[in-house]
Amino acid sequence: MENAENQVKKSFFKSWKTLKLRSKFYQIFVHLFALAGLAIIGAWGFYQLGFTNDKGGVDENNRYLADYKNNLVKTDSSKIFENQMHNYLNLVALSKFYPLNAHLMIDAARYSDRQDGMDQMIYAANMYLMEEESGTQYRQLLKELNAVLDKYPTARDTANLVPWMNEGAWPSLKAAILKDRAVIEEAARLTGVEPRLIVGCLVGEQIRLFNSKREMYKQYLGPVKVLSVQSQFSFGVNGIKDFTAQQVERNLKDTASIFYMGKAYEHILDFNTADHATERYQRLTNYHNHLYSYIYTGCILRQTMLQWKRSGYDISNRPDILFTLFNLGFGASKPSDNPQCGGSHIEANGRVYTFGRIGNDFYFSGELAKEFPIQSQSFVND
Repeated sequence: MENAENQVKKSFFKSWKTLKLRSKFYQIFVHLFALAGLAIIGAWGFYQLGFTNDKGGVDENNRYLADYKNNLVKTDSSKIFENQMHNYLNLVALSKFYPLNAHLMIDAARYSDRQDGMDQMIYAANMYLMEEESGTQYRQLLKELNAVLDKYPTARDTANLVPWMNEGAWPSLKAAILKDRAVIEEAARLTGVEPRLIVGCLVGEQIRLFNSKREMYKQYLGPVKVLSVQSQFSFGVNGIKDFTAQQVERNLKDTASIFYMGKAYEHILDFNTADHATERYQRLTNYHNHLYSYIYTGCILRQTMLQWKRSGYDISNRPDILFTLFNLGFGASKPSDNPQCGGSHIEANGRVYTFGRIGNDFYFSGELAKEFPIQSQSFVND
């Protein structure tokens, strides 16, 4: 029997040696291909028979995760606000031990419109904090932070921190501004200026008008809730003087001017008739459409910013200075390394403010932030 097997082996090797190199490669390839096919078929069968299935299981934290429903924010608005304040404390404490996670959660909340998004993120984080040694320190810090806050009772008064915003005209003025939202946004697009900056100028001028001629303007800002339009010495809802408007127009065309806004803006105030004075007046004093008041406002803001920037001083992130210079006019705009907030004095709710201060108060107040948010850039870069 052994001799027969030896004879077969000798015969195989003898025939193998006589094969050409190409035939040898071919046979090796065929055999390897056959083996690979068998392996694939075997693996497929192993998979079909269910040997690779992960049967899964109930997570050890299932009870904790399922209990989140008991932690939901109540629909009462006062409870929602109270819960948000509690979340901020949680994030403060978390940032001391896991700053990366606190940072990620703050960013996630900014881009989410879920009311309970932060609640759930903190709830999920606490699941791991219960396992970590630092979790004990975290809970102790949170307890101490809450104890400090509990020492001071929460005010029940709904008064605004900014005194002039407690003026009775303010709610009516906000309603009137919202009616102009579309044209304000259009003027902002045309001039490349942040809408909130234009609104800041509007707020300053309307508060000034209301408090200088209180009884007259109550009829507009009270039941009617419309903006006051000037038509004598200054024009429109933003009180733009005729000679200021003319300078804005010249600056748009004069490429050598330090106020020049660029080619893209040269024609945004082109006239349709030869009588520019009459057309300008009609544009600014239009009681039904305030678009041109806002376009001129955007131009003044942008031209002033460019003047200072070309002189080596960037005031694009100084709304208080921009509002001040809008109020005082081009003649008072003298670039320097020490700009000062000021402008016309305005008495409101028993105190005296400056135009620049009122505009700045509004800009950073959070009022109308949904409709006119603070943008990352106040001016479009061309």
